[in-house]
Amino acid sequence: MKHGSFYKNLSLKTIVKSFFWFTTGAFLGLFFFVSFAFIIFQKIYSDRIFPGIMVNGVYFGGKTKQDAKQFFAKKNETISKTQFVFTFGEEEILLTIEDIELGYNDSLLATQAYELGRSPNIFSNVSLILQTHISGLNLSPSYRYSEEKLLTALSPLVNKVHKEPVNALFNFKDEKVTAFQPSSDGIDIDVENLKKNIAEKIPFVLSSKTSLTIPITLSLKTIPAAITTEKVNNLGIKEEIGYGTSLFQGSILNRVHNVTLAATRMNGVLIAPGEDFSFNKALGDISSFTGYKQAYVIQDGKTVLGDGGGVCQVSTTLFRSALNAGLPITQRHAHAYRVHYYEEDSPPGIDATVFSPSVDLRFKNDTGNYILIQSEIDPSVERLMFRLYGTKDGRVATVGKPVIVSQTPPPEPVYQDDPTLPKGVVKQVDFAASGANVYFTREVVKNGKKIISEKYVSNYTPWKAVFLRGTKEG
Repeated sequence: MKHGSFYKNLSLKTIVKSFFWFTTGAFLGLFFFVSFAFIIFQKIYSDRIFPGIMVNGVYFGGKTKQDAKQFFAKKNETISKTQFVFTFGEEEILLTIEDIELGYNDSLLATQAYELGRSPNIFSNVSLILQTHISGLNLSPSYRYSEEKLLTALSPLVNKVHKEPVNALFNFKDEKVTAFQPSSDGIDIDVENLKKNIAEKIPFVLSSKTSLTIPITLSLKTIPAAITTEKVNNLGIKEEIGYGTSLFQGSILNRVHNVTLAATRMNGVLIAPGEDFSFNKALGDISSFTGYKQAYVIQDGKTVLGDGGGVCQVSTTLFRSALNAGLPITQRHAHAYRVHYYEEDSPPGIDATVFSPSVDLRFKNDTGNYILIQSEIDPSVERLMFRLYGTKDGRVATVGKPVIVSQTPPPEPVYQDDPTLPKGVVKQVDFAASGANVYFTREVVKNGKKIISEKYVSNYTPWKAVFLRGTKEG
């Protein structure tokens, strides 16, 4: 029994050993066969792309690297006249894809397709070649374009649109703002969004069989100011809340001087929360002692020379800015007759005369924050503008168009002898104006609730032209 068991065990060991050597031999044989086959395969495809490899759905197995490069170069020629039309507003720039060197990256694509299965790792190569042979491998297309040439070509439009941000300036002295500049954000073409738009359209361009025209609308981006108006003061002055304008074209030099002087002195005035602003109080004394010159004023029913002629141009303009800001007007007086300056850029009826101390322009600051008055004069067009700055509280003012209810023609001109003028000289000292009954309305709505509803009535007396006729001899 013992001997039988020994032989039995010996037989099993022999079998296992024989199987081991058989398996090893078979594996080695298979290994050498596969290696030999792989070497032959590589030799056959030494200058060709391996089977199963595609680029963007196009089969390149068995093709040379040069074949692949020429294929994509030809595709680039097919679409070479495709145009991008870049627009911003009414501005337009046309660029072909040749201008920005856009197209398939033929050299890179050919190299990528050829190098698949040719890495230093032989096991990775075998695995990849088997994969491509069995199920194929599709490479995404590589493309190129010159961002530098694109931005250079668009630079005239970019430079035209570009606006640098402006930091705020706020200097306060002796209860008045002596230097003020509101902050403003800059703007620029959104280059990142432009690149994104181009990238989204490139696959469509490359897959086309003909040249195309592709529109791209340029968008803007905001460049925030580093120092905002809100940051440079604690008075609640952070944004424009209203403005008004008027023209003083044709004014005599003394009148222009007075308009400029009064507007400059009103510039920088602060109106406290709850304050009933008085134009006369804010401006102070109007006389030759305070720098004003003689120009025509309405006084005692006549147009005469007086100190500060033209100041009503300033009160009228400030009245318009307070109207547009939605502030309550607590006192306003229309002129005795229609003044042509105030109708150069506005219908009749939106004016405000002042004559210290009783005839005043007043309005209330009910915004809960300070209001800053800023004046601007443009001498090139003889225009005055007031801007009011504060904090918007949701109110919206709607000023109705003035309605002329009735008009009266001016009286006949009057000629008066003047012994101080040489004989034969005629000088006009007063100007004809039609009389009129005019009104306009204003509504102010805040957060959906009407807080002001009012009607402004102006009764203008018809005005005769007055001429002085010289009687002085010699």
